[in-house]
Amino acid sequence: MPYIKIQTNRTVNEELKEKLLLGASSLASGILGKPERYVMTALEAEVPMTFAGTAEPCAFIECKSVGLPESKTRELSAGLTGLVTEELDILPDRVYIEFADSRGSMWGWDGGTF
Repeated sequence: MPYIKIQTNRTVNEELKEKLLLGASSLASGILGKPERYVMTALEAEVPMTFAGTAEPCAFIECKSVGLPESKTRELSAGLTGLVTEELDILPDRVYIEFADSRGSMWGWDGGTF
């Protein structure tokens, strides 16, 4: 159920794309205690973006899940920020993360809902 989407204005080669996607998937699964088979990740690179009035490297991350506990958002924020900081050379203060908790009835999967 967790969905992690990373948008960045950085150029990302194919090898790094997979590393970021798998890293975000593993991180979300571990922190949230949800099976990785339910985690979906996405990456949009080279997105025209600005932050604080400049086009310097930045990222926006969406983290959505059914039953996303507020008690885990700080740990997720640290982990996801660390991932893009390390792999994309983006300063931590140039990363925003949006967390969203969804009700199971509002999250579809396998022809039904959770």
